[in-house]
Amino acid sequence: MNLVPNAEQQQLRSVVRTFLADQAPSATVRAAMTSERGYDHGLWLRLGGELGLLGLVVPEALGGSGAGHVERAIVAEELGRGLIPSPFLGSAVLAVDTLLALDDDGARTELLPRLASGERIGTVAVAEGGAWDRAGGATTATRRDGRWTLAGTKTPVVAGAEADLLIVYARTADGPGWFAVDADAPGLSRTVLAGLDPTRRLSRIAFADTPARPLTSIDPAAALDLVADLAAVALAAEQVGGLQRAMELTVDYAKVRIQFGRPIGSYQAVKHGCADMYCAWEHAVAVLRYAAWTADHDRAELPLAAALAQAYIGPAYFAVATAMVQYHGGIGYTWEHEAQLYYKRAKGSELLLGTPAQHRRRLADRLGL
Repeated sequence: MNLVPNAEQQQLRSVVRTFLADQAPSATVRAAMTSERGYDHGLWLRLGGELGLLGLVVPEALGGSGAGHVERAIVAEELGRGLIPSPFLGSAVLAVDTLLALDDDGARTELLPRLASGERIGTVAVAEGGAWDRAGGATTATRRDGRWTLAGTKTPVVAGAEADLLIVYARTADGPGWFAVDADAPGLSRTVLAGLDPTRRLSRIAFADTPARPLTSIDPAAALDLVADLAAVALAAEQVGGLQRAMELTVDYAKVRIQFGRPIGSYQAVKHGCADMYCAWEHAVAVLRYAAWTADHDRAELPLAAALAQAYIGPAYFAVATAMVQYHGGIGYTWEHEAQLYYKRAKGSELLLGTPAQHRRRLADRLGL
């Protein structure tokens, strides 16, 4: 086991960080998050076409890069570091991982190349009231005269408003199943939710006799479990990137903010607070590196590593973001400063795939406690 990034992975991080710093500075991020789309579509296409970052885990034969989850975690870290508003988690993670986890070769061949290029945006609709139900929830799929239709509501859906392809987990007469639905299908309606985090839009998707295409899966519930674990790793990577940047901005501010004739970083309480931030980041990096490694090399350990990642990294990011706001003083509470955006992203991400208590419970179950 080697958790230290190799030269190629370090180069990937450098390229992505440099690109985002140049193409998506803070002003661009704010403009994108308040735009009609909620993200910069031109930047999205460049991430897929120019840099090939949207299909890192997609096999080369299907239009991807044939890399792995370690590489995707590096990209997610950099996107989280810059608070980039994008459908990355919904499309390049959830939708791609679901298609790879299912047993539908035709759907993979048809859909993955366009998702990898960014030409199409996909997402997965599973949650109902915030919970991922392995039985399919209250959303039902019914077959009549050889035609499948969906009825029900999914919420929240990551990138639900941006996606033109939805992969839906629903209940059938024979158990849960997966279905592909075009966003312009009749009977489908989408509502953007008023969420806490303005850099990540969530939606409510309603189906009313909506035509759907069934996707072949030998074990739909097992595929859901795998997708949830891989999403937990990718989200943890975003969180680590944001945590690191929040720490860096706070330390930099503590060096230049003068109070009572001295930089505030010279006071013991602030020193200790910054040291706590650094420790949280170091631990988070170690947890993430292990989780991403298991996604590529030890799937049997992935459920435990994914639960650990969300149980620790989510609360750690929120604690660091909270300290960031406090150590910046009055300016940290203003709309103009970045601190409030990291704070909102941290809290939204901490709860996106379940509460910390739920992740700790899953971790305890995996450990047999």
